[in-house]
Amino acid sequence: MAKKVLVAMSGGVDSSVAAYLLKEEGWLVRGVTMYLGLESSSQKNSAYNGQTIDLAKRIAKKLGIPHYVVDFSKNLQEEVIAPFVSEYLKGRTPNPCVECNRNLKFGSLLKKARVLGFDFLATGHYAKIENFAGNFFLKKAKDKNKDQSYFLYPIKKEYLKFIKFPLGEFTKEEVRALAKKIGLEVAERPASQDICFFSEKNYRNFLVKEVSQKEGDIVDLKGNILGKHKGIGFYTVGQREGLGIALGKPLYIVDIDSERNRIIVGDKEDLLAQSLSVENLNILVDNLPKRAFAKIRYRHKEAECRIFLEEDKARVFFYEPQEAITSGQSIVFYDKDRVLGGGVIKEVLK
Repeated sequence: MAKKVLVAMSGGVDSSVAAYLLKEEGWLVRGVTMYLGLESSSQKNSAYNGQTIDLAKRIAKKLGIPHYVVDFSKNLQEEVIAPFVSEYLKGRTPNPCVECNRNLKFGSLLKKARVLGFDFLATGHYAKIENFAGNFFLKKAKDKNKDQSYFLYPIKKEYLKFIKFPLGEFTKEEVRALAKKIGLEVAERPASQDICFFSEKNYRNFLVKEVSQKEGDIVDLKGNILGKHKGIGFYTVGQREGLGIALGKPLYIVDIDSERNRIIVGDKEDLLAQSLSVENLNILVDNLPKRAFAKIRYRHKEAECRIFLEEDKARVFFYEPQEAITSGQSIVFYDKDRVLGGGVIKEVLK
């Protein structure tokens, strides 16, 4: 009997082609879309609203596979949105896509797939899983411009053997060409650049609706008051614009003191640091190399470092100073194309 695979379908070209490829390979494919309860007009571009569920259903029908919807709206609120808001109020900059992968896609959804008798869960992520003598590794995708391994590091090591990424060996251009060839209506659909529950441009509006913000002081590194901020949730380390301070030179946010409700600003060179601490660690290999490479943000260039494990935490030392290390963001470790693991940046170590 053909093995069963559940494909998470978002209504986009990537997950649609992933389902098509698996069916062509002979898998018994079923599609599923997570209903996340995002229906307001301000969220009309959400990857998971009602219109998108209808689109995913049409794609599944076109491919000749059954399609299901699972209600994860409560999961999203409790495991992604609430922690996101909480982190911002602490002066940190969280990454909700990482937490969605950790808790929803490769947490609750994967567990549901296994309980329902599916052998695998598949998604349209650009990444690879390599099986080497029964040991499974997460690796970068062929298309380095689209590689999403950074967001996938929180997958538990023991779960890798139940996951498939059919697009790992494809470029985005090849995926679109294939979608067009087989007549999928989403072949030219633009890729969403937004978080599912808000657009990248209006996260401040989202925070205003969720919580009240308190004004506070903007100070320099010596504690001198330079101005007022509108609430620490509206700011992030490295930010230059929107400070409302004119000193005749550029100022950057170098730290956020949530306990004293202060924003600390300094010069560009004050953003540089060579070490940090990591929490919520997830390691995907049995042994870490003495030297690795790390990304402190998705689009940040990998930098050589050393990792010192301390139970479920770590300290990381870079060989060259890094700019705007931001607490709450994820740091992901690599050895060439292999993902070693990662965690959440706790603080800069001065």
